[in-house]
Amino acid sequence: MGYEVVIGLEVHARLLTESKIFCACSTHFGSEPNAHTCPVCLGMPGSLPVLNRKAVELALRAALATESRILPVSMFSRKNYFYPDLPKSYQISQLEMPLCQGGRIKIQPEGRPGKLIRLNRIHIEEDAGKLVHDPARPVSYVDYNRSGTGLIEIVTEPDLGSPEEVVAYLKALRDILVYTQVCDGNMEEGSFRCDANISLRPWGQEKLGTKIELKNMNSFRFVQKALEYEIARQRTVLDRGGTIVQQTRLWDTAANRTQAMREKEDAHDYRYFPDPDLLPLELDAAFIENVRLNLPELPAARKLRFQNDYQLSAYDAGVLTSSRLLADYFEQVTGAGADAKTAGNWIMTELLAVMNSEEDPHAVMPPERLSGLLRLLTQGEISGAMAKKVFARMIATGKEAALIVSQEGLKQVSDSGALEKILQDIFTAHPSQVEEYKAGKDKLSGFFVGLAMKQTKGQANPAMLNELVKKMLGK
Repeated sequence: MGYEVVIGLEVHARLLTESKIFCACSTHFGSEPNAHTCPVCLGMPGSLPVLNRKAVELALRAALATESRILPVSMFSRKNYFYPDLPKSYQISQLEMPLCQGGRIKIQPEGRPGKLIRLNRIHIEEDAGKLVHDPARPVSYVDYNRSGTGLIEIVTEPDLGSPEEVVAYLKALRDILVYTQVCDGNMEEGSFRCDANISLRPWGQEKLGTKIELKNMNSFRFVQKALEYEIARQRTVLDRGGTIVQQTRLWDTAANRTQAMREKEDAHDYRYFPDPDLLPLELDAAFIENVRLNLPELPAARKLRFQNDYQLSAYDAGVLTSSRLLADYFEQVTGAGADAKTAGNWIMTELLAVMNSEEDPHAVMPPERLSGLLRLLTQGEISGAMAKKVFARMIATGKEAALIVSQEGLKQVSDSGALEKILQDIFTAHPSQVEEYKAGKDKLSGFFVGLAMKQTKGQANPAMLNELVKKMLGK
C-alpha cells in the first residue's frame, strides 16, 4: 500500500536580546553554569516577571517577514509540567491568544517546483534550562543559564510532504530570521531548534494518521536522516498491520535511529491557564508600523534584485545572498567601484576559500581593499594570476593591493614593443614550432605565450601576447 507522508514543524528560535525575556539576566552563551540567574528566572517565591520590549520587537519582525497576521492583543499562559530544568515547574508561553496567526514561507527544494508552506502561528515563550548527564555516574546536573531566554515558536500547518521539503523550509526560515536579526540561527548552540510531527496515511485518505514527534535534531542533515528513518519505520509497522502509537521519539545520532522517549502529551495535559503575573500584551499600530519600516530587505527579494541589477545568474545571486553579511559585503565591494560580475566571482572563489562558514567577510578583508585589487585587474594593471598572488599577500600583510604591486614590482607588462622583442627571441629559438603554427597548428599560440609569461615572471599581459603572436606570425 502506498502512503502519503504528512509533516508539520515546530521551530524554536532564540531571540537576539542581550537579556532574558522576563528578567535582566544576560543571554551570553558559553558562560560558567548558572552564572546568569536571578530569583525571577529561578522561580523564587515572590519574584515577578517583566516583559522584555526588545523580545516583542524581534518577534514582530519575524511575523512581518513571514506575512503573519498580528493580533492586537495576545495573552501569556502558564504551561505546567515538572522537569528538573524548569525551575518554576511551568513555562511561560502563549496558547489561545498568540502573538500572531497564519503566514507563509515559500520554499524551493532542489530539483523540485516551488511550494508555499502555511504557518499556523508564531508565539512568544521562555526557554527551559539544560541538563548535563554525567557519563560516569547516574547523576545529572542542571544549568539554568538558558532558563528564561526568550524564544519564538513558529508552527507550520501539516503542509510538508518529504524530508527534502523540510530541509528546504528550515533553510528558508533560518535565512529570514538571520537576515532580520531575530535569531543567530546557530543550531549547534540550540538557537534554532526543530521538532517535527510526522505521520503516514494511505493515499486518498483525508484523515491524518497518528503523529510522532521527533526531537533532538540539531543539524539539517540529522533532520533529514531522522525523518527518512521514521518514514521507513512507520511504513514497516503499517504494512505489517500494526498500529502507530502517539509518542515523542529522539534521534539517536550514534545508532542512526529514532527511539521512544515518552508517550506524547496533548495540550490539556499541560493544564494551561493565563499567567496572573503578566498583563495582556497590547500592540498599537504605531509600534507595529515602526517595526515594519525597519525591516531589512529579505533574502528572496535581495536574490531577485541581484539578478536584475547586477546581471548575475540565479546560482551566483543565491550564493551571494546566502547570508546578510556576504550580501552586504558584495554590495560594498561593487559600491567602491569594482565590476559586479568580477566581484561576485572573486568573493565566491577566492574570498570564501579562506573563510569559515560563519565568519564575517569584513574581518577577512575590508570591501574597499578587495575593490581596489579588482580595479587593478579589470584595468589591466595586473593579470589574473598576479591578482591571486597579490590577494594572498593582502591577506597575509593587510596592505593595499596598489602598494603590494608597487613594492614587489608586480605591475603587468603591457608595453607592446617590449613584448614583441621577447616574442621575436622565442620565435628565433623555436623555428620548427613557428612553421607548425603557420601550417595551421593554432594551439601552439599557447606554447609561445607560456614561454613569454615565464620569461616575464608572469607579468606580461596575456591578452596582448595572444594578439601579438597572431600579428607577428601572420594569423
